Amino acid sequence: MTSVTTHQSVLFLLLTWTGSSLCGNVLVWPSETSHWFNIKHIIKELIKRGHNVTYIRSSFSLHQHHGQPEGMKTEFLEVALGPDKIEALIDDCLQLWMYEKPYLPPWKFYERVKEVMANIFSTNIQFCNALFWNEGFMEKLRQSKFDVLVADPVTIGAELLALQLKIPFVYTLRFSPGFAMQRHCGQLPTPPSYVPATLSELNSSMTFAQRIENLFSYIIQDYLFSTFWGEWDSFHSEVLGEPTTLCETMGKADIWLIRTYWDFEFPRPLLPNFVFVGGLHCQPANPLPQEMEEFVQGSGEHGIVVFSLGSLVKNLTDEKANLVAEALGQIPQKVLWRYAGEKPKTLASNTKLYDWLPQNDLLGHPKTRAFITHGGTNGIYEAIYHGVPMVGIPLFADQPDNLAHMKGKGVAVVLNFATLRAQDLVDALNTVINDTRYKENVMKLSRIQHDQPMSSLERSVFWIEFVMRHGGAKHLRPAAHNLSWYQYHCLDVLAFLGACLAAFIFLLIKCLFCCRKCKLMKVQKDKTQ
Repeated sequence: MTSVTTHQSVLFLLLTWTGSSLCGNVLVWPSETSHWFNIKHIIKELIKRGHNVTYIRSSFSLHQHHGQPEGMKTEFLEVALGPDKIEALIDDCLQLWMYEKPYLPPWKFYERVKEVMANIFSTNIQFCNALFWNEGFMEKLRQSKFDVLVADPVTIGAELLALQLKIPFVYTLRFSPGFAMQRHCGQLPTPPSYVPATLSELNSSMTFAQRIENLFSYIIQDYLFSTFWGEWDSFHSEVLGEPTTLCETMGKADIWLIRTYWDFEFPRPLLPNFVFVGGLHCQPANPLPQEMEEFVQGSGEHGIVVFSLGSLVKNLTDEKANLVAEALGQIPQKVLWRYAGEKPKTLASNTKLYDWLPQNDLLGHPKTRAFITHGGTNGIYEAIYHGVPMVGIPLFADQPDNLAHMKGKGVAVVLNFATLRAQDLVDALNTVINDTRYKENVMKLSRIQHDQPMSSLERSVFWIEFVMRHGGAKHLRPAAHNLSWYQYHCLDVLAFLGACLAAFIFLLIKCLFCCRKCKLMKVQKDKTQ
């Protein structure tokens, strides 16, 4: 008995030692709204695998009172801002995209985008100032001996913190602020001939006119956001104590986890340290609450439509709300609508309003026929995962672009929020529900999403653990990071070859001129004789 007990104790100690040796200390950079939603799933999986996870939470965070994954440690940072500041920034974005954009010429729209982004970056810098010049807070982080930092670069500054703590860092993102950061800072090849610019709403098969439009989209976006980079360059140089730039610092990221996949993206070049992890939050549907299940079952053979414009758009103007409610009342399906505003006067008996919906569980329900969505990446991926065709009403940011991808793949009908009419919504719903091609196309994307050697969440955590195990992944970073822009485009080589060609032509002309001159002199000499 003693021998068995001894063996069991030794085995327990070995397992304990092995488990602890595989555990790492992970620091997570703050993020908001849907960005936090994705990071939270990664945090839960890291904790489940035995890692210690610490999250930096600021006093102006929108979700600071929303609970946190069990087992996650929080380092609280006081900033001279409140949650109302973030809400005001979000409201400004919504106002621009939902109500101003349709009536603005492109240059005026980009001017407003610049104004909105200036406010966002100003808040971002205030947060960074509160963090990097708080020596007590920074020392506390240094003493924690973190192995890796995980961040969504929608909030700039994580790359600085990682360098200050001398640890590798991993980005997880849909796209970065400035839209050019993957291209310029990550050195991701992006040929404008067939890779549509972010927010361009184009697909990979472009006409000549669309290629012109796409090229100008890249140029305008680069110019627009380069106006902010100077301030960030100065800030990064000041914090690090040496001349540097935002792009150079961001380019030190070991892995870029991009929250899309080939079911969403059009084929394009990738680098080894760019990994697609779209739909990392997707999971099989759970049973619905009893009251909701009864309402769904009451739909009969017609089924249901799920309607949500995301967590940020809680209500609409009375005019829009009544228009939408009128349209929903004209379809045979029952509708579950996430809506926190005043009950529309035209609301029909087939439509029920909810402050919150278990969206993933509803989309996975066998009676779901269509999903009306604003086009957020998370909602689109849940629809793809469960094979539900979509009616898109994009509102702001990447949503028009996301839905342009879905329209291009034949799984969605896209409507314009500003010009939306009741009949437009009725026709769109009837199209995606009754035209079997939409269901067939989205099921094809669903099969692609499911047919992977590991899930997107497992792939995300694998690469984070890979970086921890190897102290980084610099062997995956291309040599392009060590080249200047003119070297990257071989302009110095072209200039050298051009100079050689010019010298050759010059010498050739000179020789021909000399030969001709010698010949003339000989002729003249012969004449004089």
